[in-house]
Amino acid sequence: MTGRPDADDGYDPLGLAADNPIGGSTAAGPAPPTGPGAAGQPGPAAGGRPGAAGERPAPRIRLASPVTGDEEVEAVRAVLESGFLTNGPATRRFERAMADRHDTEHGVAFANGTVALQAMYLACGIGPGDEVIVPSFTFISTATSVLHVGATPVFADIDPETFNLDPTDVARKLTSRTRAVVPVHYGGQAADMEELLALAADAGVDVLEDAAEAHGASYRGRPVGSWGRAGMFSFTPTKNVTTGEGGIVTTDDGDLAERLRMLRNHGMSALYRHDVLGYNWRLSDVHAAIGAVQVGRLDDIVARKRRNAEHLGRRLVDTGPLVPPVVRADRDHTFMLYTVRCPAGRRDAVRAALEAAGIEARLYFPPAHHQPVFAGSPAELPVTEEIARTVVSLPFHSKLTTDELDEIAAVASMAASD
Repeated sequence: MTGRPDADDGYDPLGLAADNPIGGSTAAGPAPPTGPGAAGQPGPAAGGRPGAAGERPAPRIRLASPVTGDEEVEAVRAVLESGFLTNGPATRRFERAMADRHDTEHGVAFANGTVALQAMYLACGIGPGDEVIVPSFTFISTATSVLHVGATPVFADIDPETFNLDPTDVARKLTSRTRAVVPVHYGGQAADMEELLALAADAGVDVLEDAAEAHGASYRGRPVGSWGRAGMFSFTPTKNVTTGEGGIVTTDDGDLAERLRMLRNHGMSALYRHDVLGYNWRLSDVHAAIGAVQVGRLDDIVARKRRNAEHLGRRLVDTGPLVPPVVRADRDHTFMLYTVRCPAGRRDAVRAALEAAGIEARLYFPPAHHQPVFAGSPAELPVTEEIARTVVSLPFHSKLTTDELDEIAAVASMAASD
């Protein structure tokens, strides 16, 4: 695998657009597609951009499709009519909804998940000279946010079945400079939190959760985002809860929550009193209003995705040879992603076959330690390397029909078997 993702590597973090009109779908399901961009009709290329000659047509079956409806429209309208467009009651409602859903005392909203990670690291006192242990098999902001605060990311390997941080390798990477361990709950399945917390406690370091992909997930009956000192959630359009852009840090630590609030708002403790160096990392009330409605949809979205996961998993097992996600018995998976393993040497053929059939698929994720920004940070991660060569993420949103799931399974399995 090369160190640089190709332009055609199937991963375009800016390329997902909601494929339903405003108010055109509800938690019960999507409105029938009509007009440009509907199945069989000319429309924008993948990612919502107008198609030019030679560009690929938009896929018939999208990787993700946010569930939005009239409730979000009315929530936005209420904000616009209220006069409170930022730092207002909608932000507080969204923060409270996320904190309550994940059993924490506090939620602090941010403009996006990346700055939420950065704020979480800063609020915990992480900075130059410190090390933070992170997976490489994650979206790059888990690691680059460590660089933003002046610290050093140290990459640890992953479990070959769940793709989450391997506690054994984390133990090997702990040093006197380590300040935190950051498990990413890959695809919506919680990491091995009790083992990681025990390691961290022995070493005297924090556990900070990257729960960007795991809204509503739990480990041994307890929600993610409540296990570590703090946890970060992101709300981009691929997530089970979306605000377009946004992030929240959850925590039970009141002092930490107050530092987070100051960091996001220019370091202010009172109007025009700036106690620390802060930033403008506020989430608008327009985004927050959408988020509060979305949290109310979460349980229904996750329930439908779990039913779909059972159906798709049975089809893949029946047709072989793809390996569906492995779900640990002590975890509630929320399936933000549905990532399968392909036989050696067949992953690219599976992606090509899906694309030819109009089915979107991506690589989640090209390893962070292969990126040019980390060229001077060599890492020995044999499991990460193997997983990155063999996985592909299939479309998996809550609007998929059983016929679409069957088609996805049939096309992918046939390509993997040839």
